[in-house]
Amino acid sequence: MNWKILPREGDDLIEQLLINREIKTEKQKELFFHPKLSDFEKDLQIPGISKAQKRIDEAIKDQELIIAYGDYDVDGICGAAVLYLGLTAKGAKVLPYIPHREKEGYGLSKQGLEFARDSGAGLVISCDTGIVAFEMAELAKSLSLDLIITDHHQLLSGKYPNAFAIVHSTKLCGAAVAWTLIRDEKLLDLVAMATISDMMPLLEVNRVLVKMGLEKLNRTERVGLLELFSESGITKGEISSYEVGHIIAPRLNAMGRLEHAIDSLRLLCTKDREKARKLAQLVGETNTQRKLLTQTAVDEAKLLVNGSTKKIHVLSSREWIPGIVGLVAGRVCEETRVPAIAISVGEVHSKGSARSVAGINIVEIIRECSDILVAVGGHPGAAGFTIETAKIEVFRKRLEEIMDGEVVMEEGTLDIEAEVEANKLDLRLAKDLEKFEPFGMENPKPILATKNMELSNLRTVGSGKHLKGRADSVDFIAFGMGEMVDILGNGQLVDMAYTLEIDKFDGTEKLQLKVKDLKLN
Repeated sequence: MNWKILPREGDDLIEQLLINREIKTEKQKELFFHPKLSDFEKDLQIPGISKAQKRIDEAIKDQELIIAYGDYDVDGICGAAVLYLGLTAKGAKVLPYIPHREKEGYGLSKQGLEFARDSGAGLVISCDTGIVAFEMAELAKSLSLDLIITDHHQLLSGKYPNAFAIVHSTKLCGAAVAWTLIRDEKLLDLVAMATISDMMPLLEVNRVLVKMGLEKLNRTERVGLLELFSESGITKGEISSYEVGHIIAPRLNAMGRLEHAIDSLRLLCTKDREKARKLAQLVGETNTQRKLLTQTAVDEAKLLVNGSTKKIHVLSSREWIPGIVGLVAGRVCEETRVPAIAISVGEVHSKGSARSVAGINIVEIIRECSDILVAVGGHPGAAGFTIETAKIEVFRKRLEEIMDGEVVMEEGTLDIEAEVEANKLDLRLAKDLEKFEPFGMENPKPILATKNMELSNLRTVGSGKHLKGRADSVDFIAFGMGEMVDILGNGQLVDMAYTLEIDKFDGTEKLQLKVKDLKLN
């Protein structure tokens, strides 16, 4: 892998990391390190809010049933929870609804809207969905349902559905857009989980939402979250964006992938401790099953790729369930460094999911094939679609032609923010870097590099999968690099790219390097 080391503009590492993030003035630094919601009020005052709130107030006054219509991923689940908890706290009658991934598919559905009508609702509020639901908006009208759409996905041809009110912003995640109707800071823990899991840029308004939300998450008394922490082995008070993105979110997502996401929503909203414990156990078990199914599918996908040098991989299988194709596409994209699409093949219709690399807007590329698709939606980096099974091969060939003609791929690189001398590596520096939390999209954990580090105490852990040892005087762990123990030796000099970690154990703290790449000298 090539290393791209950003040029240094001074000796101060912290200043350099700020410059790398285009943070240069004192005001920008204050907004980054000490953000307040009031600093980003313009991003939270989205057109359509006032009209939507007036309609909600009418429903509360008349005790009219409101349907909080979410989605089956963490963003949609948390958004539905925000609407349910926020509106019930205001005295509203609210019933949450999450569509079933396989039976209904993504977005507003005929079944869901008919459920709203049959339940006696007069108002439906969508979250994380609806911005391209032109037909369903018309159906809602015909069913005498007022529809308020809150969403953050990309518009189709610059047009909005014919809804009662629309609150739309691509700057925020779906749950955050829904939260702008409520503005209750007690719900920011849910907004933070959604923002992180939906991989929104963690700068500016999203940074303050997540920063405040993580503070509330670490003090939460929600019994569902407390039981989820216990089941997943994480500690309240020590939860960062990493724990949300890698431990909490996959569990909440697992229900929508394999079963029904309504159970994840119940977990977030319940006040019954025993019910929370059982739901957390169910979520954990489902996530374990999801891992097994995903790994099997990824292994099959790798065989289908089989060293191909195509600029896009369009893979399909009747064995893959719709709930895991996004994960399969993500893994293939990550390993091949080109856009990847995985399709769960059905009898008549098939469900596909796409993941892309930086600079390639995959949803717009897929939309160039709209004439042979049933539905498509998403973001520049990720998209989902439905296609007639008989048209998969035509779709594959057209995408390959589009990519051949329009995109030039580059070899994968590792972006390194700065070179650091070995004698500068200590706990104090690691704690200084923690001030850059929360880490995520557009504010990644800084990858640093140090040259000519001497290795010692080399060994493998995790059944030989991972490499541990010392580099100069600092402990390191290199995940997935266990095989390198055969070509390295004590005393070997290497250039090392890594992130700084604080290893906490039994009340003590120790510096550890988490290795991203090694180069032999």
